[in-house]
Amino acid sequence: MKLITLCLALFFSTITCAETTQSIPMQIRNNHNFYVDSSIEGAGLTSLLVDTGSGYSTITEKTLRSLQKTGKAVYLKKLKGVLADGSVQKVSVYRISGINIGQNCHIRDIEVAVFPSASREILGLNTLSKVAPFTFSMDPPFLSLSNCTKV
Repeated sequence: MKLITLCLALFFSTITCAETTQSIPMQIRNNHNFYVDSSIEGAGLTSLLVDTGSGYSTITEKTLRSLQKTGKAVYLKKLKGVLADGSVQKVSVYRISGINIGQNCHIRDIEVAVFPSASREILGLNTLSKVAPFTFSMDPPFLSLSNCTKV
């Protein structure tokens, strides 16, 4: 009810919002990895690897620098990250302002890990849980995300 009231108030201020379920197409690349077109608020367009085995979403150091320049990243903590090969690495965790997955699913206040020398950005479970329930479909390849905020 509070969201509906807020959206109506914003509507009368010439801004609209709605919570919806969105179907986001995924692209298959590199040995059956799935990616979604996205944009990170303060850093621009990117392609996120969808990784339901990753507890945290991740960004590259280059993206972090862009976010820091625009004031869209806040340092939170250090944690031990476990890589796919089982090795452990200390990583920094930041809160970023938000991301848009596809064109119509905005998610605010995301915690992201920054692995040194990472070459790609990852959409992990901590972010996906904000738009749960979600569905990962392989054929056809798409993500169905619930509770998306469209502004």
